[in-house]
Amino acid sequence: MRESSNPVFRSLPKNQGGYAQFGTGAAGFGAQQVHAQPHEYLEQQQTGVSRPMTIDDVVTKTGVTLAVLSAVAVVSYFLVSANMALAMPFTLIGSLGGLALVLIATFGRKQDNPAIVLSYGALEGLFLGAISFVIANMWSTGGGAMIFQAIVGTLGVFFGMLVVYKTGAIRVTPKFTRMIVAGMFGVLALMLLNLVLGLFGVGGGAGLGLRDGGMLAIGFSLLCIGLAAFSFLIDFDAADQMIRAGAPEKAAWGVALGLTVTLVWLYIEILRLLSYFNSD
Repeated sequence: MRESSNPVFRSLPKNQGGYAQFGTGAAGFGAQQVHAQPHEYLEQQQTGVSRPMTIDDVVTKTGVTLAVLSAVAVVSYFLVSANMALAMPFTLIGSLGGLALVLIATFGRKQDNPAIVLSYGALEGLFLGAISFVIANMWSTGGGAMIFQAIVGTLGVFFGMLVVYKTGAIRVTPKFTRMIVAGMFGVLALMLLNLVLGLFGVGGGAGLGLRDGGMLAIGFSLLCIGLAAFSFLIDFDAADQMIRAGAPEKAAWGVALGLTVTLVWLYIEILRLLSYFNSD
């Protein structure tokens, strides 16, 4: 199976398969599924340890994770609006805690642990609620309307790329995957460089100017949004092949975690982009 650009997916079950079939194996695991399944998954089904993962499992667990994230984000937003002193601790605890859990899940191979996935959703909700208030009300004048636009834009990109994947309009090939992964590493390097230069006062604290609201910042946010959007295709492909490989049902929690990570990144970049057009 092709490597996903999302690190969460990289240590999930892998096998060879096609593309543009996300969810098609959910309704009937018959003879074709048996022939495609790795030996360990066949043993699990025969002994009744676990049933194969389906698209319904992916949708349900992703929905639960996003519901937890959204609920905590709403509470975080209103708490920060009532007491601005909470913005910094909520942002730091949520972002650093979420990052720690992703690293534990990825390198500890615990992506299928629902406690870790749901805790990540809660921590990211804490972060998103606080940072959304700051970006929409302090860094710009967009307010709640801008947050709503960012949410609609995020969902629009997600479902749009799902349609692109299902129709096979873009093939998820090894070359395509390498390009997206290289782009993401390049963006990460630029972010770190921009941060370091800003800390040393370069550009008046703006570093390379990737986040100062200028034309370069707008272009950089558009690049990040594009990379996040195309990475969905690789994530869909990874999840699709896991379904057709007969991965155990609990692996759907790992898929939910990977998709949530990408959704959070996409939302933040869209919100940043909108803030540039709503600044004083």
